[in-house]
Amino acid sequence: MPSKDHAPPAAESRDQATESQRTGRRARSPAKDATPTYGIGPVIDGQEALDRGLAALRAIDPLVIDPLIAAGAHPPLRLREPGFVGLAFIIVSQQVSTTSAQAIFRRLQSAIVPLEAPQLLAASDEDLRNVGLSGAKIRALRAAAEAVASGRLPLATLGCMPAEEAHRALVAVKGIGPWSANIFLLFCLGHPDAWPAGDIALQEAAKVALTLETRPTTAELDRIGDRWRPHRGVAARVLWAYYRIIKEGRDGMSLAPL
Repeated sequence: MPSKDHAPPAAESRDQATESQRTGRRARSPAKDATPTYGIGPVIDGQEALDRGLAALRAIDPLVIDPLIAAGAHPPLRLREPGFVGLAFIIVSQQVSTTSAQAIFRRLQSAIVPLEAPQLLAASDEDLRNVGLSGAKIRALRAAAEAVASGRLPLATLGCMPAEEAHRALVAVKGIGPWSANIFLLFCLGHPDAWPAGDIALQEAAKVALTLETRPTTAELDRIGDRWRPHRGVAARVLWAYYRIIKEGRDGMSLAPL
């Protein structure tokens, strides 16, 4: 799969944040071992595949998707390496802005050459702290590296597995939650139906685009996403693009409520 030097919208991870911390209200989060189901469709492995997926998505739901595209929410491709480098970037990206994630990751790649599981395991905690990693992320990176090195997480063959099986293999690693697993499926494996419903940016974009009174919870966004199967990965890209429009202060589009 080709790799593009673009970061996923990583600042919106909920892997390490609770609903009560974010919103001040109690809410249930999906269990880490609750495996989602995925629709089957062509892999998003290049611009042509993304364009075909977008056309299919617009045919499924023109009422919602067409106005978003007209508002400027053109989804970029955003692919990353499907190996340990891609997974490491996703872990680094948890709970920080895209700009911070990219800066920390550049330092990590400069400090550990090549950035592969054995080399990361050989690095000291001090080396990893010096690039800007928190203790939690150091532990998550080490857990991922140990899983890869031992064969428990077969990154080279995840793309050949059913998405449900790949998701289970990813979240079995301590420090990799449902958001990170879905981001890996979406941006590293190009799965067309990966849907990180715990992503705050997706939730906020859905709230504005669909004129909802409150930002949907993870469970609510899961239900919203059902209408876009098996192209939820494309829908996520559109909503992230729309979220950037919202953040830039441009007028949002009020679409038909669900």
